[in-house]
Amino acid sequence: MVVLVLLGVIIVLVAVLYITVPSVFRTGSEARRLMSKIHGPPGLPFIGMGLKLCRLSPDELIDFVREISIEYPRLTKLWVAAVPFVVMQEPDDLEVILGSTKYIMKGLEYIPLQPWLQDGLLVSRGAKWQRRRKMLTPTFHFRILEDNLSSLNTNARLFVRNVLRQNGKPLDIDAFITLCTIDVMSETAMGIKLNAQENESTEYLDSVKRVAHLSVERVIRFWLFNDFLFSLSSIGKEFKKNLKILHDFTEKIIIERKSAYITENHNIITNDDGLGKKRPAFLDSMIEMDLKEPDSFTNKDIREEVDTFMFEGHDTTSAAILFTLFLVGHHPDVQEKIYEEMFDIFGDSTRNVTMQDLPYMNYLEKVIKETLRLYPSVPYISRFLTKNCTLGDGTILPRGTNVMILPYLLHRHPKFFEDPEKFDPERFSPDVPKRHPYAYIPFSAGPRNCIGQKFAMMELKILLSTVFRYTKVESITKPGEFKLRPHLILRPNKPIIVKITKRENSAFDMQ
Repeated sequence: MVVLVLLGVIIVLVAVLYITVPSVFRTGSEARRLMSKIHGPPGLPFIGMGLKLCRLSPDELIDFVREISIEYPRLTKLWVAAVPFVVMQEPDDLEVILGSTKYIMKGLEYIPLQPWLQDGLLVSRGAKWQRRRKMLTPTFHFRILEDNLSSLNTNARLFVRNVLRQNGKPLDIDAFITLCTIDVMSETAMGIKLNAQENESTEYLDSVKRVAHLSVERVIRFWLFNDFLFSLSSIGKEFKKNLKILHDFTEKIIIERKSAYITENHNIITNDDGLGKKRPAFLDSMIEMDLKEPDSFTNKDIREEVDTFMFEGHDTTSAAILFTLFLVGHHPDVQEKIYEEMFDIFGDSTRNVTMQDLPYMNYLEKVIKETLRLYPSVPYISRFLTKNCTLGDGTILPRGTNVMILPYLLHRHPKFFEDPEKFDPERFSPDVPKRHPYAYIPFSAGPRNCIGQKFAMMELKILLSTVFRYTKVESITKPGEFKLRPHLILRPNKPIIVKITKRENSAFDMQ
């Protein structure tokens, strides 16, 4: 009787997986033959590791993948029903995948993001991705970055003011950081002030959080990959409600700013000769491109990219700031070195950070890089192979394979980083021997690397330098008191608590 029940469960699971997984992700006998040459943990007939993975809590995922990666090094095979997954661990192999324009299709895990981000840079593929990437790269030109300095400085100071107003009491600091980074991105991506740090416009922020969370829930509950089943579920209905808020808000902003842009720019100067009107927002750059070349960007195209940058831009940087404060708050010696560097740059002045200051923040940059090694904001990258891929040793990954790359585990591998669990910013000193370029990939790598990484580093330097110029940070939460959830963005499963107090003789203006 038990056997019959188990068989029934397996049949139901296989049926659900079959209607759930898009046909493009299913593989045939040739793929199975090639996959049989790669080692990995055994799974159940037909469903592979699907049942095992569904039973894991989010807090257990990293430990599970770490354990099987140690047991089956380099390439680790996992079948999830009809889909072959390969966990890739060696930089030489990563370079074959990430360094090529042949393997740029995002994996199965990104499908739940498509209703929200649609064909934005994060999830688009093929010729459309290549065209968009080429068109959008100039929007991160040096001058565009410089135009956003005022917004970054203003919001950094608001953040410091808000935490200092808590009078040194223990804080769930993530809440303050998120409000700051959403304000930065609303101003730099859309050109509007949400004033989240002043407790305004919370509906949009709440909807961003819920849509991101529900997208992850959909990945975990694999049976909800089917659009019809998802639409009937409670999380599907909540997702639809919040998605409408996000899309309506972005579309309204696009229409208003396009109208204002046309009104203010009867004679649009489009040459890159320094004579044109400054473009303070990513949205303005796309509107200008659309006006120069009609139909290069429709309102829908613009919305896709703005939504993508709003999500990726605020959530990744907020995670990086959170973990930097946590780590530095446990290392007073590191904190004092940062302060000394800031004093060398600014002295007793309370002036804003300029572009000229950023190259001198060498030690702070090492701290940021080491934080991103231990806690990469994007802990998981995947690619779906639309053609066979031959690795350097002749191993063939078949068409239809979902390749999994985990920067979190890669960055903590003792083969590539000595004493990998230790927080040591000096491992990014210029005199340290060069490591493999694909052994450290906090912003991914290759042609599909993060287009906004220069902006992200600028934002991190400005906000963190402002914090450490005027305050002292003490971490209350200990390293072993939380686990990590490798969702869209790496997050702790419990709040990280810190105390932030004003430095003695600090001239910071609390108004």
